[in-house]
Amino acid sequence: MQDIVLKKDKEKSLLRRHPWVYDTAVAKAGQKGVKIAAGEMVRVVSHDGRELGFGGWSPASTLRVRMFTYAGEEAPQPGFLTRRIEKAVAARASLLERTNARRLVFAEADGIPGLVADMYGDWVVTQFQSAAVQANSEEIVAALMKCTGARGVFDRSDAATRKREGLEEHVGVLAGEEPPAIIEVVEDGVKYGVDVRVGHKTGFYVDQRESRLAAQNIARAFKKETGRGLRALNCFCYTGGFSLALAAGGAEEVVSVDSSAEALARAQANAELNGFAPDVCKWQQADVFDYLRRVREAGDTYDLIILDPPKFASSHYHVDRAARAYKDINLNGLRLLRAGGQLLTFSCSGAIDTDLFQKIVAGAVIDSRRQAWALSRFGAGVDHPLLMTFPEGEYLKGLHLKLCD
Repeated sequence: MQDIVLKKDKEKSLLRRHPWVYDTAVAKAGQKGVKIAAGEMVRVVSHDGRELGFGGWSPASTLRVRMFTYAGEEAPQPGFLTRRIEKAVAARASLLERTNARRLVFAEADGIPGLVADMYGDWVVTQFQSAAVQANSEEIVAALMKCTGARGVFDRSDAATRKREGLEEHVGVLAGEEPPAIIEVVEDGVKYGVDVRVGHKTGFYVDQRESRLAAQNIARAFKKETGRGLRALNCFCYTGGFSLALAAGGAEEVVSVDSSAEALARAQANAELNGFAPDVCKWQQADVFDYLRRVREAGDTYDLIILDPPKFASSHYHVDRAARAYKDINLNGLRLLRAGGQLLTFSCSGAIDTDLFQKIVAGAVIDSRRQAWALSRFGAGVDHPLLMTFPEGEYLKGLHLKLCD
């Protein structure tokens, strides 16, 4: 096993058990004339020779090493990935009482940096996002099949992170059976059809489970309090996750907007799967930014608006542009709410932290000349736990606002 020697004072983050070593922190990599293969396990040591732990080598990435163990722990032994997968899967077992769609492995949070594994029904869908997990894919796939009893493992390693790791994109079956065109899953009593081949992420936003349940409960409470179903606008609706949850809660009308005709077709099929009437679930193909302005000019109003856009900032270089986009949609959303109306607004941009997102939304409230309470905050579900030594894992954040003017 080759040694990676860090520059002076660059060991501090590893002593705090942060899992990333950047290329700028590396003083020396291995022995002269001996190449370290991509994905190979390496020993990381400080400039003065102290052992800091063991990680996977990624020569093409600015994240040069992703740590698997730390100072005082043994070097990774054969089978250690299998044991970590077993532990991760067992930790999510209780979710089966609510859903058959869940995250099984959440990368750094489960001690397997770069690996994402979700399960939909009887199929596991993987994303190998680092050289180290790619190099150990055979053990990982075998462990996932054994731990879950899955009928197959389908790979969706087509994210941009693959290129940054010097890896080619890959989509296809890794083990077992080919998944069906649509996998039907159930979450809190609502049915969803998931296309794992072409859908966003691994096919569905399992991380928004708690927020969808909150939306369903808001619709139910509104009907109980007012005697009527609420009228809602769901922007960036994708395949209708929030829309169906609202309909299940008793919403009278949910207008859902997305720019993708394919996503809307799947959303409409999902509504039909649940038996929701066309006059309850309505679909609009449009650019959300333009749509919000048009309906405001038309004088339309809603009891509830949901803003769950795609990632606006892929890195810190795009934060300013993303902040303007978040401000724009939230400002226009607030202006479309009736008195006492509610807003569920989200950001999945890791580069936009929780404090900044709240400031952006607060700025939108001020400019809208409305007054609002923040009733609660949202984050990813329990199958996406935040590792406290790895704050970068907190990418999803949301706010539930209610107008009080």
